[in-house]
Amino acid sequence: MNSYKPISPKLPVLWHGGDYNPEQWPKAVWPEDMRLMDLAQVNVATIGVFSWVSLEPEEGCYQFEWLDEVMDLLYQSGRFAVLATPSAAPPAWMSQKYPEILRVGPDRVRRLHGNRVNFDWSSPVYREKVRKMATVLAERYGSHPALLMWHLSNEYGGASYSEASRQAFVRWLQNKFGGDLDKLNAAYWTSFWGHTFTEWDQIEIPGQPYGETAIHGLSVDWDRFVTDEIVDFFLNESEPFRRITPDVPIATNLMGFYGGLDPWKMVPHLDVIAWDSYPQFSLEPMNDRSWAKVAMTHDLNRSLKRGKPFLLMESTPSSSNWYPVMSLKPPGMHHLEGMQAVAHGSDSVMYFQWRQSRGCQEKFHGAVVGINQGEYSRVFRDVASVGADLALLGDVVGAVSPSQVAIIYDWEVAWAIEHACGPVQKDKGYFTTCLDHYLPLWESGISVDVLSSDCDLSGYKLVIAPMLYMVKPGVAERLTQYVQDGGTLVSTYLTGYVDENDLIFGNGFLGPLRELFGVETEEIDAKFDSETVDVVLGYNELGLDGIFQAHTFCERIHPTTADVIAQYGNVWYAFEPAITVNSVGEGKAIYVASRNDPDFTAALIRCLVSKLDIEPATPFQLPEGVSATKRVNDKGEFLFVLNSTQDTHWIALPATYTELLSGDVLSESLELGPFGVAVLTETA
Repeated sequence: MNSYKPISPKLPVLWHGGDYNPEQWPKAVWPEDMRLMDLAQVNVATIGVFSWVSLEPEEGCYQFEWLDEVMDLLYQSGRFAVLATPSAAPPAWMSQKYPEILRVGPDRVRRLHGNRVNFDWSSPVYREKVRKMATVLAERYGSHPALLMWHLSNEYGGASYSEASRQAFVRWLQNKFGGDLDKLNAAYWTSFWGHTFTEWDQIEIPGQPYGETAIHGLSVDWDRFVTDEIVDFFLNESEPFRRITPDVPIATNLMGFYGGLDPWKMVPHLDVIAWDSYPQFSLEPMNDRSWAKVAMTHDLNRSLKRGKPFLLMESTPSSSNWYPVMSLKPPGMHHLEGMQAVAHGSDSVMYFQWRQSRGCQEKFHGAVVGINQGEYSRVFRDVASVGADLALLGDVVGAVSPSQVAIIYDWEVAWAIEHACGPVQKDKGYFTTCLDHYLPLWESGISVDVLSSDCDLSGYKLVIAPMLYMVKPGVAERLTQYVQDGGTLVSTYLTGYVDENDLIFGNGFLGPLRELFGVETEEIDAKFDSETVDVVLGYNELGLDGIFQAHTFCERIHPTTADVIAQYGNVWYAFEPAITVNSVGEGKAIYVASRNDPDFTAALIRCLVSKLDIEPATPFQLPEGVSATKRVNDKGEFLFVLNSTQDTHWIALPATYTELLSGDVLSESLELGPFGVAVLTETA
């Protein structure tokens, strides 16, 4: 059975806890924190994330006594620590003495001290200071019995537009192009508008408001460079831990589909994937789509280590103060959010933060312990209910979620689409389109891996690659081999337009994927928001029928070897192909040339699920608003059934199950109340 060991043998259970900032509070409060953590069944505390000035109030003058006491207190009370490096918050004395460490904005103005992650990735001075702090922490706490894991910095991301960054970027480009400026000019097509570079030092950082934006290849490479520079910064910060404490795992808190950092470049250097989940329920309707968006992000984080459980490092048990509206979560909703994370592969539920701050930017942000509140608050009781249920699910630790379906979402593709000046100038909807394809799978209880285009695709029955605008070296060959070996591939409009340097392929759109899909793309028609185009299904091997509506994008394509299964209607290119299927080897390559309404996407996906015998998590039907996932290890199969609505649902059961959270044996039906959660194991 493919399962994994616990993240740390010191705590082989599901982790429950979060960011703890004892330096904000007098020591008299600390014993009360331990008492409340007992009540909430908190077993882990993340400490030190923003504590640099408390650890080093003056240059070279360290004060670790308070942290020693906190580490000891946690261990003595039966808890463990995720100890963070404080690099996200350089102290004021450092910013004053070494102003070159501060970040420079896209307006080329150096920022003043304050905020967080306000440092220059390329600053040699800051890298030296960060490495020294990491060394001191590793030496002092590496063998402390409370230490579970190192947490490096906080939410790495963002660019600095300093001269140091520009010079590092130029060196990065020199390395990429082997020092050959002619290769760079050819790759970027710089003869357009006379942008040809004749010296390396002529290259400036692209981007608004003042930098070059017309050379899209340069812009995409800047995005790549920013990720590479962050990874290099991380490697500098992590080196002392790798050297001094090689057996202690290292993580950092990623941010889902945040566009400023390609997480796949971080993956080889992380022992554990961890991420911060703050759903935007106050900005959008609380419906299947919004819950699916969170589920898809959990699946991404599970997929980064190819199925290895991840950590939900931060969430809020109440509201987030940085959204326009601070909507409270109804009773039970926080419990559902936490269990959704575990259902999709998390081995923890953790929060920002334990105790609500009395001042500054996040003083209204939700916390486990509110101002002048204790165990009797509604939020604390919600958190305690999560802790109690996690304690019942110890057998789930290390369990995997086998997937027969993968969706490709690639950061480099996203960057290239974002920089493109067309076919529309607004958001082109890359993430939204991927979510459109994910949603019907989630609603059907189908497990999905979320991959980059560089990943191995073997073993999947269905791979969906929407809007694969950029085709990097090796990707076309990998996709072709996947289909030849019997896989089914679905892709859409805006696929195969440019190479890795954002140059349109010399043989036109679809480039190296023309033979795979058996079509040629001639041009793309962008529609106004008020316009729709009929897509008419004819007789086809997939069993799809009906007339659907397309909008935004309609490509004019010409089949070479593919079979046409749908045509356009009510437009001047009526009767031209809109959807095709091409047989290649043992598999099929399906091309959807238009952006269609979600009902078509759902029909296509469900048809393919049936045709390919892709098994859902449950052997029973799921009501609308109820999702299901399965985690499996050598201790059994654990079926999570989650009700994301505020209605009660009854589900007929085809077998007898034990519900682990209540201990009930269910033989006929399962009742799920509002935001209800059940974890089932089939009873022999």
